[in-house]
Amino acid sequence: MANTTASQTEAPVFYLKEEHHPQNGTMLGFWLYLMSDCLIFAILFATHGVLGRNYAAGPAPVDLFDLELVAINTSMLLFSSITYGFAMLAMEKGSIKGTQTWLAITGLFGIAFVGLELYEFHHLWYIGATPMRSGFLSSFYTLVATHGLHVTFGIIWLVTLMVQVAKRGLIVENKRRLMCLSLFWHFLDVIWIGVFSVVYLLGVLG
Repeated sequence: MANTTASQTEAPVFYLKEEHHPQNGTMLGFWLYLMSDCLIFAILFATHGVLGRNYAAGPAPVDLFDLELVAINTSMLLFSSITYGFAMLAMEKGSIKGTQTWLAITGLFGIAFVGLELYEFHHLWYIGATPMRSGFLSSFYTLVATHGLHVTFGIIWLVTLMVQVAKRGLIVENKRRLMCLSLFWHFLDVIWIGVFSVVYLLGVLG
């Protein structure tokens, strides 16, 4: 009877044959997410391709865009991609300080990018180039703002990971999260190169 009572009070033991949350599964899931994001941006690029010449007797890209400002903004995002690469190199070396430093610099470049984009939007609204003005401006704001929101979420994610690294160090889980953010950040760089080329350069020079 005593043995029966003891067996009933013992906590159950579970035996797992594999990790509950394997790294390969995380990376695969994140790649699937990036592919879904590719589809979203592909649709937005296609929409802009259809509406990009519908000015409704309003301003055209050559009347609105300051290529020098956009080039500076583009350099901010490209530099952030380089500094994130340095953060990953520091992570591989096991340097928490180096990783945090380069992540902070990356975040500052990202904030500068979003700030310049908001400045551009404010200027366009001030001169009356709102999304309601024409099909061209509707597609422009939708595409560029969607990318800007992605960068904003990336900055929030970056700050969150900096806090995680400060608290728990460069553990396996944090390295995996930093790797996912690296893919996301470089993906946004590639998308922006498309935006810069298709929306701004072709719009002004085409």
